[in-house]
Amino acid sequence: MKKIVLFVSVLLFFFSSLASAHGPVRQKAEEKITINAPAEKVWAIIKNYGDMSWHPEVFNTTVKGDNTKGAIRVLTLKDGGTITEELKKHDDAKMSYAYKITEMSSSKSITHAGAEEKVPALPVNDYAASIELADKGGSTEVIWKAGYYRAYMNNNPPEEMNEEAANTAVKAMLETGLINLKKLAEK
Repeated sequence: MKKIVLFVSVLLFFFSSLASAHGPVRQKAEEKITINAPAEKVWAIIKNYGDMSWHPEVFNTTVKGDNTKGAIRVLTLKDGGTITEELKKHDDAKMSYAYKITEMSSSKSITHAGAEEKVPALPVNDYAASIELADKGGSTEVIWKAGYYRAYMNNNPPEEMNEEAANTAVKAMLETGLINLKKLAEK
């Protein structure tokens, strides 16, 4: 009996240590907006992968390639940070495209757990997103989805790179872009 109790205790300890030792969990964000304009008009504003002038947080965009898979764009943000993204697919007929972040500048450095950590311009890791339009008979629904991990991939993340920071930053980026797209398309 003592051996069983000891064995169960060891098992519980082992599984509880595994449960508390997990790393980050993949996060998802999805923002939608209905725009009172035809889908073709909205698509004309965003379809060029190398043009992010419709997003108010993007100061400048440079691009290598066009609307074909593998095109690379570098977004310079208003705060000076840069985000490099790769186009994964682009579909004019479906009015959608998908991309992923391949590189980012850091916005600052912090000390965490005795080490210097660089906080990326967007506090995420392994970020992939898609944007798609749906014609709603004279109006357009725009859906922007993203999947990502927090920026800090080890346990016990600093506040600047935890899930809450990642979710807040991604939500703000998507919402700000969609709200401005609506303003531009409804002019």
